[in-house]
Amino acid sequence: MAIHSVVCVKQVPDTTQVRIDPETGSLVRQGIPSVINPFDLHAVEAALRLRDEHGGRVTALSMGPPQAEETLRKVLGFGADRAVLLSDRAFAGADTLATTYALSAAIRKIAAEEPVDLVICGKQSIDGDTGQVGPGLARRLGMSQVTYICGMEEIDLDKGVVRAWRQLEDGRELLEARLPAAITVTETCNRIRYASLPDLIAAEENPVEVWTAEDIKVDPERLGLKGSPTRVNKIFAPPQRERGEVFVAAESSTAEAATFVMERLRERGIDFSRMGGD
Repeated sequence: MAIHSVVCVKQVPDTTQVRIDPETGSLVRQGIPSVINPFDLHAVEAALRLRDEHGGRVTALSMGPPQAEETLRKVLGFGADRAVLLSDRAFAGADTLATTYALSAAIRKIAAEEPVDLVICGKQSIDGDTGQVGPGLARRLGMSQVTYICGMEEIDLDKGVVRAWRQLEDGRELLEARLPAAITVTETCNRIRYASLPDLIAAEENPVEVWTAEDIKVDPERLGLKGSPTRVNKIFAPPQRERGEVFVAAESSTAEAATFVMERLRERGIDFSRMGGD
């Protein structure tokens, strides 16, 4: 029994070069290069490893403007078998609720052609940072869900379950979920492979399918801004912090360093008598 995985990927602005317009409070996107959401690359790698082990297919799915096709071509270059781009003005401005509505409709269409065993997403996107798309897809598709996967244990096709390690704040836990399932992976889940030359050549020849809202049979009132109950009112950069005073302790004695620190703390109104000090 082979595994069919659908991997959701997103094209995001390179956050190392993002600037904010001080007057409008909005992101300045002009001239900012776009990249594949880094966490989604680990989702792609997870799907490819499962295909390598069990056989099957990997379908990459994205939603965005026409230039997002570049992102899907890169995923094809890593070895994905198929790529689908949802691109329509009706999708513009979607929050996570409207996004999962459109993506889930596309996944149902894909599943009608070939049953889907796993939907794999990165744990979050670096532009929105909500971590809501994976769980939202699980809810809309009626799938089991496991989030923050830091390691895949196994897929038991006979029993129809997936076992994976989930990252916690103070450790990790081994979970089992029934297939079909939706999972989100962390950056520690795997190490991303290098794209092979045959896959890169195939990526140029393999077409990216572009679907509109009409292709996935959805209610236009639930798409884009119309279908988004949340709004971003303002984006702003945190104020720059002034550089603190630096005292090089290595150039002074321990007593001098201690005296310097105590004097500075007293200048800032620290009451040492309440701490039991002199």
